[in-house]
Amino acid sequence: MLICVFIGFSSGLPLYLLFNLLPAWLRSEHVDLKTIGLFALIQFPYTWKFLWSPLLDRYVVPMLGRRRGWMLLTQIGLLLVIASMGAFSPQSELHIIAWIATLLAFLSATQDIVLDAFRRELLSDAELGLGNAVYVNAYRFIITALFMLPGIVMSLMVKEPHRATPPKTLREAVVEPFHEFINRQGLNNALLILAFLFFYKLGDSMCTALATPFYLDMGFSKTQIGLIAKNAGLWPAVIGGMLGGLWMFKIGINRALWLFGVVQLVSIFGFAWLASVGHHAEITSVELAQLAIVIGLEALGVGLGTVAFVAFIARTTHPAYTATQFALFTSLMAVPRTFANAATGWLVEMMGWPVFFMLCALLAVPGMLLLLKVAPWNETPHAALKTQE
Repeated sequence: MLICVFIGFSSGLPLYLLFNLLPAWLRSEHVDLKTIGLFALIQFPYTWKFLWSPLLDRYVVPMLGRRRGWMLLTQIGLLLVIASMGAFSPQSELHIIAWIATLLAFLSATQDIVLDAFRRELLSDAELGLGNAVYVNAYRFIITALFMLPGIVMSLMVKEPHRATPPKTLREAVVEPFHEFINRQGLNNALLILAFLFFYKLGDSMCTALATPFYLDMGFSKTQIGLIAKNAGLWPAVIGGMLGGLWMFKIGINRALWLFGVVQLVSIFGFAWLASVGHHAEITSVELAQLAIVIGLEALGVGLGTVAFVAFIARTTHPAYTATQFALFTSLMAVPRTFANAATGWLVEMMGWPVFFMLCALLAVPGMLLLLKVAPWNETPHAALKTQE
């Protein structure tokens, strides 16, 4: 679990910068919503990382091993790229910031490939829930690029996992992960699982894509947003994520996907409620309390939903092809975050914040309905784990 904390630091920092800090920075520098929304396209490496994931399964960096070597290389690259971003101005050098952010996303996606594989090989099936809860929440403590250092230290200190033999050829590394997944699940089930991975967090992802610019448009200052987010957003996400991991021990991943998905869906209506109140000319304690409720509920929903979702993805992979299959599944998970989110600025300007959030809630429904097929409520945890055999 401590190892999961360290790799969670390394994985979460780039996401925090791209999805929270960068939009807030651009909006505070008076960049328009359409442009900020289009910045979601720089996240395309997260949706295409399965294309180069076989290279990380097949090739080994000298000395450190198949997983640790790639971990160290990407972490050093991220440290340098993150540190360089602040040297440019959004007003006059926006294109340079876009290229740096794209490189950051590429290195981050590559790091995620190897960290996901490392974590899957490290944890037993019984440890997936809690381990992934620790992993997805650790980044919320990070505020600077220096926090890449714990991940670098961890890469040098831990042992290389040996749960499966690496593919013997690059062709085997590319073809077999897809062949094995389809054969194991059957074509129809495989397509249902892939559809579920796309839709489960679609509404939630679109809802939070412009969260910080939304808070600013409602009249809250950056200081107020930071203060509320730190207190009302951090702890519900961390505590909810940890409790979610523990609950999965008792109720199983399937039921967790149902229950946590409902919380995730309900949290979207919090944004719609706050938007219906409208812009505040003067912020009082009542408005701050409203913001705290919305941020806290959203953080709880994201924390719970992501924990169950990542555990489901990990359970669906095969140890022999962990990096490639995990990259494929998490790439589908990232598609809404990249391409659908790019249209959010345009949608908001066309229909307004309240209607936009109701649309996000509607888009969250298909993922919940697919649970009837891919994760039935009454399927026992033991039966669900048979996909691994």
